Amino acid sequence: MKTRTPDGPEVELRLSTMPTAFGEKLVMRIFDPEVLVRNYRELGFSERDDEIWHSMISQPNGIILVTGPTGSGKTTTLYSTLKQLAKPEVNVCTVEDPIELVEPSFNQMQVQRNIDLDFSTGVRTLMRQDPDIIMIGEIRDMETAEMAIQAALTGHLVLSTLHTNDAPAAITRMLDIGVPPYLLQSSILGVMAQRLVRILCPHCKQPVPISDEEWEALVKPWRSNKPDHVMTPVGCLECRNTGYLGRMGLYEMFTFTSKLRSLVNASCDISELRQQTLKDGLRPLRLSGASKVAKGLTTIEEVMRVAPPPLTQ
Repeated sequence: MKTRTPDGPEVELRLSTMPTAFGEKLVMRIFDPEVLVRNYRELGFSERDDEIWHSMISQPNGIILVTGPTGSGKTTTLYSTLKQLAKPEVNVCTVEDPIELVEPSFNQMQVQRNIDLDFSTGVRTLMRQDPDIIMIGEIRDMETAEMAIQAALTGHLVLSTLHTNDAPAAITRMLDIGVPPYLLQSSILGVMAQRLVRILCPHCKQPVPISDEEWEALVKPWRSNKPDHVMTPVGCLECRNTGYLGRMGLYEMFTFTSKLRSLVNASCDISELRQQTLKDGLRPLRLSGASKVAKGLTTIEEVMRVAPPPLTQ
């Protein structure tokens, strides 16, 4: 359904209801079209994240994977990216389930399983539509993965999502689906994992001292300079006494280097992959969160709530 904000702009809502023992339960997701005009820094990218992401999406062909759980902002990131890439001379096509936001500058296709139009069939159809950039809502099976890779190998830039805990796990997930290692080596440009944290209300946040133990718990086993103080939520009329106002992303990303490619094989070790991405400069989600805590944008509790603990040093 659609409604309007008090200021006038239209906002789309997706409602999901479920009967429970004590009545009807309802979840409402809010899709604000204004998020599509934000630049990457407004989404939460650091300067370094911006450079890496721009280097990936500037490539003429290959696959870029965005990973994270449901509700982690993957769709917003992809739509914002496509919005910036979509120009009159660039044919941007998507296949989605469902179409999250209707955007005139894209050619959007809705999955319709009742007529056997699934992700893989949709991509096969798009391949005959002379696309430059293809966005696939989610890679769920081998057939969709094969079509995505075929599109990437035949000169298209492909963006898609996966559900994994961190960025390196996307590689092993693709292998688990059944994609041959040599196809991953030749098609993947890079991977980004993300989470969303609440932003402290600028009207009422207050500085508080932070102990070495609290900071160490956040950044361990990595090193990061401890700030003199951090900000804590208070609550006011502006934020409805929650202490938070809005959300922003935490990101970890890596490009597919030659050393990483050499590690992708049938018996791929996820620990070795993680170690290599760290050597290549990957900044884990916790460190991304720590930098935002140090800037007074969010809290340690928020970052530790959403960012997975380190699985390797």
